[in-house]
Amino acid sequence: MQKRPLGRSGLSIPPLVFGGNVFGWTADEATSFRLLDRLVEAGLNAIDTADIYSHWAPNHRGGESETVIGNWLKRRGRRDDVIILTKVGGPMPDRAEGGGGKGLKRDWIRRGVEASLRRLQTDHIDLYQAHFDDPDTPLRETVGAFAELIATGKVRAVGASNYSAARLREALETAAEMGVPRYESLQPHYNLMEREGFERELQPYCYEQGLGVIPYFSLAAGFLTGKYRSEADLSKSPRGEGVRKYLDARGKRVLEALDDVASQHGATPAQVAIAWLVNRAGITAPIASATREEQLEDLIKAVTLDIRPADVAALDGASA
Repeated sequence: MQKRPLGRSGLSIPPLVFGGNVFGWTADEATSFRLLDRLVEAGLNAIDTADIYSHWAPNHRGGESETVIGNWLKRRGRRDDVIILTKVGGPMPDRAEGGGGKGLKRDWIRRGVEASLRRLQTDHIDLYQAHFDDPDTPLRETVGAFAELIATGKVRAVGASNYSAARLREALETAAEMGVPRYESLQPHYNLMEREGFERELQPYCYEQGLGVIPYFSLAAGFLTGKYRSEADLSKSPRGEGVRKYLDARGKRVLEALDDVASQHGATPAQVAIAWLVNRAGITAPIASATREEQLEDLIKAVTLDIRPADVAALDGASA
C-alpha cells in the first residue's frame, strides 16, 4: 500500500485511515481484533480514535476504543506496524477514568495524554489532535502544551480537528511566533454531501500551508452507501435519522451519480464515494470505519478503485 506524507509531520500514512470509534462499541473486542489484523495485513495501518470514544453508549465512560486498541497491541506486539492517531479536548463524563473535563488547557492536555497512553499501552502517540477548538483557552497555552509533549517524546506530531479557517490560521501563526511545533494536519467534516464547509476557506488554507487533511464522515453517516433512499429506510439503523437531511433533490442526484459510476466499475456506491475522496486534490486520506469484515473489504477495494476524470466530474456536478 503506497503511503502518503501527512503534511510536514514526518509521518506517512496509507490513502485511507480507519475510524476506530467502533472499537469496543458497535464492534466488540474479538471483532475489533479481527478488523485490526486485516487492516495491517492490507497495509491500512493508520488508526484514528479519541479519548471520548465511546462515552455515549450505555454503561460506557470513554476510552473504550483506546482500550481495545491497547489490548490488541499488547496481544499482537505490533506497535511499530501501526500509526496511531488520537484526540483530546472532547467532553469526558464525570464517570471517566480520572474524572470528567474537556477543552485544551495545559493541565487537561497533560492528563489526557497520560490517560490515552495508559489505555493504548504505548509510550508514544503518532498524531495527537485537538478534537475541538477551545475558544476559552489562549492558543499560546494550547500549542505550548502540545509542544511540551513533542519535546518529551510522548507525541510525534500534532493536528487539529473541527477548526474554522480563522482559528486554524491563528493557531499556526501563534505556533510560529512561539517557535514551537504547529498543527500539521486537519480533520474536517467532508464528503460528497458536505462540501462547502471545507472547500470555501479551509481547503485553500490547508493547501497553502502544506497541511495533511484527513476528513471524517467520509460516507455521510452511511447515506453514501445507498442504504437510505427514502424516509422508510431511516429505520434500518439507529443512526438513520441523522441522514434525513440528505433526502432531498441534491441527495437523490448524488446517489444516482454514485450508482452510475459504480455500475461502470463493478463497484459499490460506498467504494466510489471513498474513491472520490482518495483522489481529491489536497486530501491525504479519508477516514472510514467498518464493524464487519465484509464492510472492511469494501473499504480496502475502495482505495484501489481507479475512477476516471469523467467519473469525478459527474460526482462533482451532482454534489455541487
